[in-house]
This record gives sequence, C-alpha cells and structure tokens, in this order.
Amino acid sequence: MITYPAKITFSKPDQCFLVVFPDLPGCLTYGDDLDSAIAHAREALTGYLESIDLRKIDVPQSSKIAGKNVYYIEPEKRVSFALWLKMKRAEQGLSQRDMVRLLKIEVQSYQKFENLKKSNPTLKTIARVETVLHTRVLAV
Repeated sequence: MITYPAKITFSKPDQCFLVVFPDLPGCLTYGDDLDSAIAHAREALTGYLESIDLRKIDVPQSSKIAGKNVYYIEPEKRVSFALWLKMKRAEQGLSQRDMVRLLKIEVQSYQKFENLKKSNPTLKTIARVETVLHTRVLAV
C-alpha cells in the first residue's frame, strides 16, 4: 500500500521525539516516546493526506530514503486504499467510468472507494479490483 518516510529524532531541549515527513511540507508531529511518535505520525499523515485530497491538491509521491531514524509510516487503511486505487487507476489510463464498467457497480459506489474519508471496500471488492487492475492490493 502507500507509505511515506518519516524522520524521527529525539529533541533533548523538548524531551520528546520529533517527526518530520520530508515529502510532505508542514506535516509534522511529536511523541513522548518512540511508540507514541509513530502513532502520532500515522494520525498526522492521515490528516495531511485527507486535507490535500479534499482541496484537490496532487498527493506527492513517496520518496525512498534510507538512513538512521527513518521510518516508513502508512496512513489509516481507508486512506491508503483510496490513494492506492487512484494511483493505480491513473497509471493504467483508466477513468472512474471505466472502473465502474469493469467492476459492474454504480458510480456512487466506486466514488466512495476513492474518497479518503469514506473508502471501506469489502474483501470481495478488493479481490475484484485486483482482478481488474491485474495487481495485488493485499499480500497474503
């Protein structure tokens, strides 16, 4: 699915772990310990992606960086699936109407799948999407 690198460092003056997403300007948070910093990072990432999608701003591609204190964070599953679906559909040059036709569902049903706040596909639907797009969503 979709992940973004986050740089998590301990700030001695603030006595907390600071989280910065290099690919997402202004997306940052903190936590009292590493576990809470990672949990807060997921919340911040989810909110950031929902916000830019709502404002029709292109979602930045995730870079692949490595190094000390770099953690790959996944947003909430509904957000991750909706973004993944939009990206895969676009990569294959398909419109929403094409997907509706291929999946044999109503337009409104499909639009929910690409809505970061409302996406909640069933496993059956995910399997159909995998078939239509010739790719895997879930690695089992």
